[in-house]
Amino acid sequence: MAFKWFKKKAQATPDQPKPAIDTQTDDTLPGDDDAAPQSAASEDDLQPDDQAAMPPGESDPAPAPQAEDSPPAAISDDKQGRGLFARLKSGLSKTRRILTTDIDELFLGKKLVDEDMIEDLEELLITSDMGVETTMDIMDKISAKRSRINAAGELKRVLKEEILAYFEDLPTSAEKRATATPHVVMVVGVNGVGKTTTIGKLAAHASRKGNKVLIAAADTFRAAAIEQIAIWADRAGADIVRHQDHADPAAVAYDSIDAAISRKVDTVFVDTAGRLHTKVNLMEEIKKIQRTLAKRLPDAPHEVLLVLDATTGQNALSQAKLFNDALGVTGIALTKLDGTAKGGIVVSICKGLNIPLKYIGVGEGVDDLQEFDPKRFVEALF
Repeated sequence: MAFKWFKKKAQATPDQPKPAIDTQTDDTLPGDDDAAPQSAASEDDLQPDDQAAMPPGESDPAPAPQAEDSPPAAISDDKQGRGLFARLKSGLSKTRRILTTDIDELFLGKKLVDEDMIEDLEELLITSDMGVETTMDIMDKISAKRSRINAAGELKRVLKEEILAYFEDLPTSAEKRATATPHVVMVVGVNGVGKTTTIGKLAAHASRKGNKVLIAAADTFRAAAIEQIAIWADRAGADIVRHQDHADPAAVAYDSIDAAISRKVDTVFVDTAGRLHTKVNLMEEIKKIQRTLAKRLPDAPHEVLLVLDATTGQNALSQAKLFNDALGVTGIALTKLDGTAKGGIVVSICKGLNIPLKYIGVGEGVDDLQEFDPKRFVEALF
């Protein structure tokens, strides 16, 4: 059926130009890793400017917290849960308009699911970027139950059940828990996915919980990357360890662990330079950071968090596979879901990869980066 749909689309719009990729971001600061891709030259080949260099290992302590930066007053879990769900539902509004409105229209003048409706539903799921393989699997299950489906509400209920089944099959997050602090999270991904912003939001979440946080500014390759992560550290009330531009990022990572141990830090987030997953030399550099962390602190990094951009669609799957092969990814953060009508990519990622989806980004605010809750996500999707 999927091939019929592709053929039908090709015949219907033979000269239709390919739509431009939605570039809306959830980044609240200018100069994030959405900047133009950097040179493929090795960071080890770049010589630091001795005159502007900062002494190795020098770090900036967290600034004194200001009154306006104080955490908000505690609220009930129930009220907070409702607020998070409202944000999630708002962030998924573009995808929900495609699925909900069009599914309601499928039943106009009909009481049973017929072949035409099956094909139209298949088209809707592929349009939302669930992927051909995932869509065909769902449609096989829908077809087997169609004699019991006689209304749009019933069809949505069955779709929710089938989508939730993919999430239930996912492994639980199995990151290594160190017996001693700090807990080290290395954050990786290609240019432009929002790694720096994600680290800033995660640091803010951890600080709110009373954890002492340190950020390692190991993205020494991108212009203004260190300055930007320093702003996020300031906002989150986190310490930061940084060197000069073009310094060895592995050295920054090593010094950050030294600082974290001496300051009794609970959590360390290691920022890394964005790199194309297809460039072997750049992937080797990030492996060096991973090895250096393990050398200074056994079992570190305890988590390797891969940040993916939802607007890139199925390309995110290929990125995840290559990063996982190189680094052993333990979790995924999917950003910019509010900037796309293709929220079905969440389902495709969960089915296509055996990696837990830990966070989703549905807006620009700190609270718009949420821990992934499958049931809440599916409810918001429809």
